[in-house]
Amino acid sequence: MDDVTGNRSQTGSSTVVRSNGQDDYRARRLEVGRGIMRRLVAHIAAGGTTDLAPGLMENDPSAYVDPDHAEREKRELFLKLPLVAGLSQDIPRAGDVLLFDETDSPVVIVRQEDGGLLGFLNMCTHRGSKLVSTSRNAACPVTNRLTCPFHGWTFDLAGGLCGVPGHQSFGSIDVSRHHLGRVPVSEWCGLVFVQATPGTGTLDVEKHLDSFAPELAQLELTRAAPLKSSVLHAKTNWKLALDTYCEGYHFARLHASTIGQTHYSNVAVFDGFEPHWRIYFPEQSFARLLSLPESEWPDMEYGGIHFIFPNTVIVAGSLGSGAGFMRMFRIFPGSAPGEMTCHISAYVLADGAVEHPPSDIRSDQPDVESIVTQEDYQVAVDAYSNLAHAPPGFKLVYGRNEIALQALHQSIGRALGISL
Repeated sequence: MDDVTGNRSQTGSSTVVRSNGQDDYRARRLEVGRGIMRRLVAHIAAGGTTDLAPGLMENDPSAYVDPDHAEREKRELFLKLPLVAGLSQDIPRAGDVLLFDETDSPVVIVRQEDGGLLGFLNMCTHRGSKLVSTSRNAACPVTNRLTCPFHGWTFDLAGGLCGVPGHQSFGSIDVSRHHLGRVPVSEWCGLVFVQATPGTGTLDVEKHLDSFAPELAQLELTRAAPLKSSVLHAKTNWKLALDTYCEGYHFARLHASTIGQTHYSNVAVFDGFEPHWRIYFPEQSFARLLSLPESEWPDMEYGGIHFIFPNTVIVAGSLGSGAGFMRMFRIFPGSAPGEMTCHISAYVLADGAVEHPPSDIRSDQPDVESIVTQEDYQVAVDAYSNLAHAPPGFKLVYGRNEIALQALHQSIGRALGISL
């Protein structure tokens, strides 16, 4: 099968832009946005064409339903790779904690007094109890100590054991052997990454992102103020859920009453940054540009869907005047191939208050209740049920127009040592 990930943006670079200020990032976003706009207008002018992969691609249902395959993915993708745990502004102050519970090793990330981050196994070294849990609104308490709710063993922000109630009963216990277990954590351009495997090593985030790093850096995620978050559980495979973010081919049919009315269906521009990618689906308002010379086109702030391998989708948009909004979807496998969890977060990116954020961003309604999300995930649930009982010889087909979908599964295949 031909590789589809070489369709790379000419505005990309392997080095992160070292900005002298927000104006530099905004100028680059406008430059990249103009390039995307040209390509979209060309597709619309051609009658609704789209970026294409070199050929068709097939995949076996076992990639979604086989338990051994699922365990291999957990081991190679979710324990060995840097994973997005959240954004910097999710954990802004010393003593703030951020939980990462979606792998076999639950992690607590703690903001230090010096502003840095440390990650620990969320496990008391006395009897293994969980140290930190979220409250009902998913917030974690701000603290200067981590205290186990079981017996009260207490640890400082650096993970050192500093309090043992009834310490006389433990005699000459070697405190140094009972500090919290470390896990690698790194903060980069407003993103918090974790590798959910015990160890004191460091994460080379820029190496992991490679040429995709400048595309993420220009989003200025350090400015992202959290608005709301929600969690969605579904009886489907995590990749079937993730597949729905990869193409706009289904807009007109599945989302006929929502984005099927506002966006072109089956029109997209794709840029591959193996194993990551970016895709942009145009609004129908782009049609007005067909009758205008490019000199009269408005500026288009950089946006679109950004995929950070293996499981994070960032959907960015503009509110004008340099302000923006974004949603982040982090999709994880469950304990069985037919179970998954998606953490959904919404943010505003601005230096001050935004007067008119989009109504769905501003609303208190959880994103899991949006019509689009419900429609996408219901299709994923139904597809899993079918694939689990697919007849012998059945193959899933990814069309040339489903270029990001092909790129996703090729990257997963490479990481697992499987040729698709």
